[in-house]
Amino acid sequence: MSRRLEINEVSPRDGLQMERNFVPTESKIAFINALSACGFARIEVTSYTSPKAIPTLADAEAVMAGIERAAGVKYTALVPNLRGMERAVGGRPDEINLVMSASETHNRANLRMTRAQSLATLQEVIRAAEGAGLPCNVSLSASFGCPFDGEVDANEVISLASSLADSGAAGITVCDTTGMAYPTQVASLCERLQQAVPGLPLTIHLHNTRGMGLANALAAFDTGIERFDGASGGLGGCPYAPGASGNVSTEELVHMFAAMGHDTGVELDSLIAVVHSMSDLVGRPVFSQLAEAGPRLRRFAPPAWLVEKFPQ
Repeated sequence: MSRRLEINEVSPRDGLQMERNFVPTESKIAFINALSACGFARIEVTSYTSPKAIPTLADAEAVMAGIERAAGVKYTALVPNLRGMERAVGGRPDEINLVMSASETHNRANLRMTRAQSLATLQEVIRAAEGAGLPCNVSLSASFGCPFDGEVDANEVISLASSLADSGAAGITVCDTTGMAYPTQVASLCERLQQAVPGLPLTIHLHNTRGMGLANALAAFDTGIERFDGASGGLGGCPYAPGASGNVSTEELVHMFAAMGHDTGVELDSLIAVVHSMSDLVGRPVFSQLAEAGPRLRRFAPPAWLVEKFPQ
């Protein structure tokens, strides 16, 4: 049975934050506008973090003000704290994405706070954003494993998700920040989360660090998850998590689900064209197996000798 899925494109934020070269503001805007034409459910445009912490996204206000908004696309931004939320309001995002870690050590390394402090901060931001009419999704980093602590207790993830849901979060994203997840683990946590926070939209954010990104996406899908993050060209990572290479490639997610007969709303040929432009955007080679090979039914002309040997 065909299902309608929501594909969220995170490369303008999660991808570009990891690039060594600063992508000019005008180029960021053109990139996001091109993605808008592909049919995504959401595009994570930027991050209202300190420019000192993430200098590659120091132009958050200018980018958010400069993009052309397509009908049907929600434009989101990452917000680290109350100050970031106050900055974000002026940019009129459709939703903000808050973040904390399910791992104590990763949370301290990434956010300079304990998990308890982060939870209290996010609850404060959710209350303030509610007053501004701004929905808040919360991403739980390192939900499937931590490069510092190793295994992360699924009960901790569920407890945090439940607390945030009770505090008014509009959705929860469970993140495989360093590509440590494996399919049976993903299926188990997704099943338990759907039972723990029924009716709350759940998104899965996967990395392909160890080559299991699509397998993990399929495992989540089989439990009923219908919202997936991806980064075109497989860009991205986490600056505070050793070994965190790129996100699962959006084009590969879209191609897989389309081949299975499911509707992602994303126009694959348009997306592949965007991926082909990304090497120029970031100033380094961006290799995408799917972009090179094309969709599975891509056709090629037969060799000339074959036509001569076997004329019609």
